[in-house]
Amino acid sequence: MKQRGAGSYLAFDLGASSGRAVLGTLDGSVMRMDEIHRFHTPILEENDHLYWDVEALWSDMRTALTKAFSATKELRSISVDSWAVDYVPLDADGNALRNPYCYRDRRTAGRLDTAIRVAGGADALYDRTGIQFLPFNTLPQVIADIEDEPDVVRATATRLLIAEYFLYRLSGIKVAEATMASTTQLVDARSGEWASSLIAAAGDDEKRWPPIVRCGSVLGPMLPALLHDGVREQPVILATCAHDTAAAVAAVPASPGRHWAFISSGTWSLVGAELDAAVLTRDAREAGFTNEAGLDGSVRFLSNRAGMWVLEECRREWAAQHTTLSHDELMQAAETALSMGAVVDLNAAPFAERGGMIGKLAAACGQSGIPLPSTVGETARLILESLAASHADALDELSSLTGTVIDDVHIVGGGAMNDLLNQLTALRSGRRILAGPEEATVLGNLLVQARTLGDLPPGVSVREAARSSTRIREFTPRTGALSSSAASLAL
Repeated sequence: MKQRGAGSYLAFDLGASSGRAVLGTLDGSVMRMDEIHRFHTPILEENDHLYWDVEALWSDMRTALTKAFSATKELRSISVDSWAVDYVPLDADGNALRNPYCYRDRRTAGRLDTAIRVAGGADALYDRTGIQFLPFNTLPQVIADIEDEPDVVRATATRLLIAEYFLYRLSGIKVAEATMASTTQLVDARSGEWASSLIAAAGDDEKRWPPIVRCGSVLGPMLPALLHDGVREQPVILATCAHDTAAAVAAVPASPGRHWAFISSGTWSLVGAELDAAVLTRDAREAGFTNEAGLDGSVRFLSNRAGMWVLEECRREWAAQHTTLSHDELMQAAETALSMGAVVDLNAAPFAERGGMIGKLAAACGQSGIPLPSTVGETARLILESLAASHADALDELSSLTGTVIDDVHIVGGGAMNDLLNQLTALRSGRRILAGPEEATVLGNLLVQARTLGDLPPGVSVREAARSSTRIREFTPRTGALSSSAASLAL
């Protein structure tokens, strides 16, 4: 019998900006992580549309597999997580009919109105699916396909969401993992199954969607063609939490007995709490909250807010103007910059679209009577203060909708490393912020793999193992305005 925890697990974490492959090795209840490959997530711009280059991603994943097999001959399992809502249409032979559209593509403009109409109204659609009304949800995307690409739809035998598409490339098995499927606005929030009548009302066929499987499902061995010489064991392909936010929330190192919320901070800021049941009220819908599946049948009740996307777009524009700053240099500039004394609404529709971000900020400042930032540092600080204000508003709404006083706010993901944003969020929200792990998505992916294979120590949960594997930093509210001095941010 294989010794408990012997061997390694491989997690592919595909983000909207970059992807990574991480090897995990269990040491008691601690998951040791080693990033073996990091790669860009390429967006293709063709014929005025935005697509994800899935073949480029697959090439990088194959490179990562080579590195993984070189690093260990005992690779126990592999899983993939990714962003939500986008999908690859496959023909009857399992071949991709086209690259998947990027959710930031403008083709879905106006399609949400159609989705609401065919569902029988906004209340009916939310009561059925519990999903926040966003123009790029999978449901509006499918309606766009039906209206704009009927030939592609007729040829589509199966649609696979991004993580599950690569799980299919690894295993040959087509599934929709529950945490990912729940984000589509095509799943019944109560039953967890495809909402057949809604899909039909939209003009689609439920048969184009694969069976929904629970988080932690074993799909089967990796396809033999992908194995490398000298490999002692054929790794198992697992569907863990395919949705990256679900994987991150699984790894929130919350302590028992305390009321906690989470902010998964990255390209987006997902602000929410883990509940036992969906909240399907009109108040929740009007506040823009969504109900998505989590680990072990939990519900991630959250608000999808603007995240670091706005700052990253500004960095892209600055680089085009030959002003290139590292992340640390940009944060130092923001820390020492003067505050504008006000914030802008980064959740406004224009900020979700690519391009012209600096101009959009200037326009928002002008409309609100806010002084225009004159330096890169002032612009970055305005963005971070605006993000912190958005976090605080979402936390207040979350507390009101759930009737819960939130003790702790766990910030996980890349934003957990941003001390200035963490401190600003603590100040704005008046709550204790606990930052870490920054690699929560990968950690959750790996720990669910270990649990699925029975490798966690007896009685140790995924969350307990996450606490053992994480260094947590604390940020507390302070009285008065935050000084522009970097020294004032020291804890």
